[in-house]
Amino acid sequence: MYGSAFASPATGVEGTATQIMTLAGDHRLVVLGEFHGTAETPLLVADLMERYSRDNAPVRLGLELPMSENAALARYLRSSGDADAKEALRTSPFWRVKDDQHDGRRSRDMLALIETLRVLRAQGRDVGVAGYDTEISAYDNEVDRDAEMAKHVRQQFNALPAPTRMLVLTGNVHAMRHPFEDAPAEMQHRTMASYLVDLPLYSVRVEALRGQFWGCMKPCRALTLREQQARDPLVEMDADRSYDAWVFLPELSVGTLTGP
Repeated sequence: MYGSAFASPATGVEGTATQIMTLAGDHRLVVLGEFHGTAETPLLVADLMERYSRDNAPVRLGLELPMSENAALARYLRSSGDADAKEALRTSPFWRVKDDQHDGRRSRDMLALIETLRVLRAQGRDVGVAGYDTEISAYDNEVDRDAEMAKHVRQQFNALPAPTRMLVLTGNVHAMRHPFEDAPAEMQHRTMASYLVDLPLYSVRVEALRGQFWGCMKPCRALTLREQQARDPLVEMDADRSYDAWVFLPELSVGTLTGP
């Protein structure tokens, strides 16, 4: 089974969460660009949701899940979190993919993040979660996935009353305000965040000094990050910046992926 994802100091996420909150300031739309399939990023997001929701502050989380999962997510947040509720959530269509579709977004760590939100809600916190992605079947059908995701995020954000804050967890390419100038040709397209820069957006790339994540580079497998020296957050100011800031977790490790 999976438990709550409240952050452990040993992962180093608490300091990184503090950095993100300090850098993002009053921005109400905070986009976190992650490496999929890690144990640490769900802990980081859980810590942010817990801190942002203190003192009755309303916070919503957008996950890179299809919109069709939103009914199941809402049911789970209203549930007691018992074994039947967990099984109903884990066996919905998104979580039952296999083979090359298992791209790291499906893990017990992500399920634990959702459980954390249920616990916070049960404690009286004003939190919620929803997917904003297109259906998997649309990925290869000439659908501009980034444009569609941006449309869904915009709709969800605009439906929120002020001063509700929205965190959006997404792949680090989708979180780019502008593509890298020297990016490969397949990355030279409008990204999700690039459609949202007119909103109170703050885009953060969540990096790490070392470790691994789960990626699909034919085949899907654990991929190793280039090791870096300890460093402070990097803040970008240029008009054509890729992100507003880069933060660096001490290490990333592959999470416990869900079975097919």
